[in-house]
Amino acid sequence: MLILNPRSGGGKAQRYGLVGECAARGIEPIVLGPDDDISDVAAAVAGGADIIGVAGGDGCQAPVAETAARHDLPFVCVPIGTWNHFAMDVGIDRHDVIGALEAFNGGTERRIDLARMNGRIFVNNASMGWYGKVVQSDTYREAKLRTVLEMLPNLVGPHAEPFCLRFQGPDGNEYSAVHLLLVSNNRYELDRPPGLGTRRGMNEGALGVIASRIAPGRLRPAHTVADVGELSGWMDWGVSTFQVDSDGLVELGLDGERVKVHPPLLFDSLPLALRLVVSNRQAPAGPPRIWRPRARRL
Repeated sequence: MLILNPRSGGGKAQRYGLVGECAARGIEPIVLGPDDDISDVAAAVAGGADIIGVAGGDGCQAPVAETAARHDLPFVCVPIGTWNHFAMDVGIDRHDVIGALEAFNGGTERRIDLARMNGRIFVNNASMGWYGKVVQSDTYREAKLRTVLEMLPNLVGPHAEPFCLRFQGPDGNEYSAVHLLLVSNNRYELDRPPGLGTRRGMNEGALGVIASRIAPGRLRPAHTVADVGELSGWMDWGVSTFQVDSDGLVELGLDGERVKVHPPLLFDSLPLALRLVVSNRQAPAGPPRIWRPRARRL
């Protein structure tokens, strides 16, 4: 069974004719309605499925992956979102949407990790600080980059205060104020500052954590996300569990979806929890060139 989100990627499911493509391959398509909750739909159909998948963006992957893991069902990702970071990191060709369907008929299976925040599964990351704030905007969904560039100067500019996010660093010290705090399902390899990257592995049984501050007074006119400022300090490390506390509600982007959570936030890794199946015709992309500066204390 393949759950399709017709709104993902501006209507890619219809443009690719996924309902018809499913029928031609013996896959039962389940099209989400405007009021359907994807978690409820996945739970309802899992009992009758031999293999379950989702055609959607990053925000659609985790709810179905959670159901697949709970029932120990093979899981298929069909990337029709805007960015499709999860698909990229597990070696799926994001430009071969129809090819991804071949995973239902004799694909290659391997186990990968999932991650959890206060009991809620995620496949990519939970991002707090400036990105968590940006995701809350009503304009973010339709104009991601423009919204980032419009809001970022006020969030990390010369007069912007760091966010109250308390956590323990890899050195054992307690930290309480950062501009960005990201907890990911496996560690990101940084390919360019200020923390954009991808993951080389999805089966290391660990969370990745990135924490950074922006240097006051160094904000430049922004033309790309990488131009917004200079890092005054950053750290990245791996850990099996992680806790974040704050004085009030924490705003975050969870796999790109806007979420507000009462602290504390408790993160843990679920090693090899998901049976991922990838089409045999999908050739994983080569690893990115890695940009890894020396970490400086926050």
